[in-house]
Amino acid sequence: MNNLATSDEAGSLPYNPGMSHAEILIPFSLPPAELAVDLLQQLHTPALAMLAGRARPEPEVQPADTFMRSLPHERWLAARCGLPVAGDDSPPLAPLLLEAFGQSPAVGRWFVLQPVHIHIARDHLVLTDQRQLALEEADSRVLYDIAAPLFAEAGLQLAWGDALTWFLRADDWDGLRTATPDAAAGHNIDIWMPKGPHERAWRKIQNEVQMHWFGHPLNDAREARGLRPVNSLWLWGGAAAQTRAPARIFSHGINLASWHAAFRPYAGHAGSAGSAAELPRDATRTLAVLDALAHAWLSSDWGTWLAGMQALEAQWFAPLLEGVKSGQHDSLSLVLSDDTRLLQLSVTRGALRRFWRKPGLTPLLPPVS
Repeated sequence: MNNLATSDEAGSLPYNPGMSHAEILIPFSLPPAELAVDLLQQLHTPALAMLAGRARPEPEVQPADTFMRSLPHERWLAARCGLPVAGDDSPPLAPLLLEAFGQSPAVGRWFVLQPVHIHIARDHLVLTDQRQLALEEADSRVLYDIAAPLFAEAGLQLAWGDALTWFLRADDWDGLRTATPDAAAGHNIDIWMPKGPHERAWRKIQNEVQMHWFGHPLNDAREARGLRPVNSLWLWGGAAAQTRAPARIFSHGINLASWHAAFRPYAGHAGSAGSAAELPRDATRTLAVLDALAHAWLSSDWGTWLAGMQALEAQWFAPLLEGVKSGQHDSLSLVLSDDTRLLQLSVTRGALRRFWRKPGLTPLLPPVS
């Protein structure tokens, strides 16, 4: 009898097209090494403990370089999209994101361009988390209209996506290595700035835009309302317009927001869900991305992080555990990450019967060096 089970490139349980498999990616769900024991001891997550204790762990993914220009979950998602993954560059997502925003460029080299706030520390500059920018479309349009002619003068073209996501066409900028905003967030931006050919050209146009935005009434009004000024731009995701993902591998895509929108054309049905109970019953292979922990982790707000993990226990881990027990999901993979590690825990209904494996959160601890 022919065995149809297969394994995909990013690693998971063998997948049988006739069975139901759910992959749940939760960025920033692994605590930092120095706080891991204390934080995990404060969690009351019996469903997660059962899934973690009974699951079959895949080999943990750890980078050789702590200054990689993308995060582990971003590289995992890029691999799921069938895109090339390089530690010294951000995933080449710009053309896919353009397509997700209803545009299909036929030619050119495109980058994602995002308005951001860069904090001026005592002796360096720090990129802040863009999620907290609270930039509305009307204000973003004002800033975009200021920047567009400056780029045009330099022979570059801007395209609009939404308030937080613009695009830049720079056909000659092949080889320019960039970092994702989340990889750089909270750090001195010097080592995360674009590197390689045309980095000086980028810094020149970036400085011109910053000067035109500095002291603009829009930013003065934002500061008066207690908001951070939008004082810079972040460049990443460069790729040729012809870059495309392969045929879809998921029947359903859930919560694929932000740059994960690149998956929309490659999942049979894209949607949103606030809990695992809302996952579609007819799904054969589901990818769900739960990124509510990102800001708390990046800002070291561990009280909020713990509360977020408890919410995930109620809304996702407990229903997912019941889903495997009841047969709604034949197999389940939890993909957990922080800024350097990625841990994949795969479980089946049969694995839950391994009573000799004690439930617990020990698999989430960093490996002992």
